[in-house]
Order: sequence, then C-alpha cells, then structure tokens
Amino acid sequence: MAKLIGNAPNQVPTNADLGSMAFEDRTNYITKNNPVHQPFRNIIINGDMSIAQRGTSVSGITGVGYNTADRWLFSVGALGTWTQSQSTDVPSNQGFAKSLKIDCTTAKASPDASNYALMQSRFEGQNLQYLKKGTASAESLTLSFWVKSNKTGTYICEIDDADNSRNINKSYTINSANTWEKKEITFAGDTTGAFTNDNNLSMNVIWWLGAGSNYTSGTLNNAWESTTNANRAVGQVNLADSTSNEWYITGVQLEAGTTASDFEFLPYDVNLRRCQRYYQTLGFGNIAMAEAGSTYVMNLPHIQTMRSVPSKGLNISSNLRVRQFGISDRDASSPSVTSSTGSNAGSYIKVSGFASIGSASTPAGIGYTTSSENGDAFKLDAEL
Repeated sequence: MAKLIGNAPNQVPTNADLGSMAFEDRTNYITKNNPVHQPFRNIIINGDMSIAQRGTSVSGITGVGYNTADRWLFSVGALGTWTQSQSTDVPSNQGFAKSLKIDCTTAKASPDASNYALMQSRFEGQNLQYLKKGTASAESLTLSFWVKSNKTGTYICEIDDADNSRNINKSYTINSANTWEKKEITFAGDTTGAFTNDNNLSMNVIWWLGAGSNYTSGTLNNAWESTTNANRAVGQVNLADSTSNEWYITGVQLEAGTTASDFEFLPYDVNLRRCQRYYQTLGFGNIAMAEAGSTYVMNLPHIQTMRSVPSKGLNISSNLRVRQFGISDRDASSPSVTSSTGSNAGSYIKVSGFASIGSASTPAGIGYTTSSENGDAFKLDAEL
C-alpha cells in the first residue's frame, strides 16, 4: 500500500492532497524473494582479508596453521613450501584494500599420493542452523570470490560437513594468468545430516591448491555424498609445481540461496570483534599479582567473549614488564608461562622470569606491558 503523506506529521491527507500522493520505493526492501540487503548474510568471517592480528607475512610454511589473515587456515600435507601474506594487490574498483596471497617457495612437481595443499574457512554449527541442513527445506549455498593466479586451469572448491562426514565439490577455472577474476559457485542444499547446534566445528569451506592421487583418482562429487577422498579434488591443478606460482583471493562471500549478492563490507571494528571471538592479542592488563620467587599472576579480561576457553601464551619472547605501585617497574627478559586458567571471558596466567620479586607481599602491579610499551604481550586462541 502507498504511504500517504499529509500537510504535517500528525495529519492525514485531505482530498486536495491526493493529487500529490507520495509512494515509497520498495526496491530495496527485504523480502523472501529479495534478501540482498539482509545484514550479516555472509557466513564467511574476514572475507575481505582486512584483519591480520598474527602478522602480515609468514614464510617456510610446510604444515597446518592460521598464519596471517584471521579465520583463514592454510593446510599443507608435504606438498611444497609456502609463504603466506596479506597483500595490497586487489581487484580494481571493487572496494577491497587487502587480499590473501599464497606463494610457492619450494616446488614439488609430482605430488605423492597423500600430498595436499588447501586453504579453508571454518564455522560453528550454532551459526548455521538457519540453513536447515538435513531437512527437506535445506538451503542452497552460493559462494562468490575474486581470485588471481599465474597458474591457469581447473581448481576445486569444497563444502565439507564435519558433523556427518559429507561433502560436495565444484570446479572453477582461472582463465587468464595474472588477472583478477570473479567466480560464483552454487551448491545444492543437503537434505541428509543436520549441523550440530553448538560452538564446535560443523562446516569447512575449502579451496584446493594441489593434491595427490588419494584425492584426485575418482569422480568429482558434484552432489552431496558421504566423504570419499578420491572424489574430492579431481582435476585440480598443482600450484606447487613451480616456485613461480602464486595465488590470491579476496572478496569471499558465502550466503544462503542461489544468487550471489554484492560483497557485504563491514566496519573494521565489527570485523575485528568477530575475529576476536577466535583469536586475540592483549597488550595491557588490569592487575598483576606478585607471587614468591620470580612469578606474577596476570589478570586478562578478554576484549571479546571467545568461542571457548582459549589456549594462552606469550606473544613475545622477551621483555615483559609489570608496572608497580610506588616502586620500580619489574621486567622479565625471558618470560615463560608456568600455568593458566580462566573462562571464555577472562584468563589468569602465571608468568615467571621476573628478577627480585621477593615475597607475595610485594605490591601488586597496576598492569603489564612489553618493556617497549608498544606490543601485544599475550595471545589467546579459541580457533576451530
């Protein structure tokens, strides 16, 4: 129905007003058939690669780990050596400032059967319930992203159901070398196997970069099925076959439905807080309580409630400082964590290596920092 506008906010239109009736433009309204503007429609966290709390470049990668861009797990199974970095090489005029770059530094032209290299993004089951997986109303998913590589050819994307050991795989093609290309892939909904409604791993989205025959010798499963490794990466090029090879990705979006909408840009602070649910670093704290010997107990309120009770460690190898009441600051040139406890909202960490603390009656510190006072001393990890 049209919205009728009178002569003032509290008036209804008169007959004289009807000739100038104002109609609302409903083009951008959210409806079942027009969900384009629904907030947080992108299941991917940090799809624009703008957050990199751990650092911007890591070299010598031969295993599994979160290295640079938050929420992006790089897994290497004896297929080459790699450098991963946050890059400023991005598609022109698309609004992106960062991309994720994978660079082969030690090649392996002929993969062994069990070898693989892949990038993945992981998700909690409780955030996926609206997809209605395992029901007759299961939602399709559409994946869109920008990708660039000197290595042209066929690549494989996979959605993996970790709860029920099921997956579906689709191919995409990098057509032109060293050229940003946008890809859109739609995966059918799965009517078998619901995602568990908890904070544990339920789904992975995987970009294969290379694989041995254990993953390529079957028939690519374009429909949901129980996981058969041989059917997961059929046709995949080997990005590890030359040290000249590199692969970039940004603008990654995964959403319910069969149509890819424009990338959902979030404010930097919102994107950062979403990442800090899984990983955060802390540079300053509230209270550092002295214990006898060389140990302080650090109180660390978390910046963001984390997914689970995090693992805790030092983000530095030297020069941890405790600021003291009325006496000199105390430094640990080689600090080490001796024990830790806490919840998903806050942590207590015992750190040794401080000289001349004396007894537990030593005044409490007013906080901790690095001795240069410009770094993040602790790291908390609750990744999937």
